Amino acid sequence: MELKNAFAIALRKTRLQRALTQEDFGIISSRTYLSTLERGLRNVTLEKASELAGRMGVHPLSLLVQTFLIAEPGTDFDSLFKRIRHEIDADPHVSAAPQDS
Repeated sequence: MELKNAFAIALRKTRLQRALTQEDFGIISSRTYLSTLERGLRNVTLEKASELAGRMGVHPLSLLVQTFLIAEPGTDFDSLFKRIRHEIDADPHVSAAPQDS
């Protein structure tokens, strides 16, 4: 499945779970634009995905993780996060470990 179609499913599902209408996004996005995203007709930018997630009260990564779980049906949540943890831990410039304050 194309990522834009998987994102469309994740976006619509999350919006409906939160009992939001497309009109509820009017401050950050037109109903027409949101509709094109939910139908998989357009790609979303990271900036817009972050704004949409914020309006729904979820972390942008929640939308992206859902997107990849939908796009790759054989992938499960735990194995995806194990892979992400491994890749981040392997990067010396990024740390997934909690920071001391």
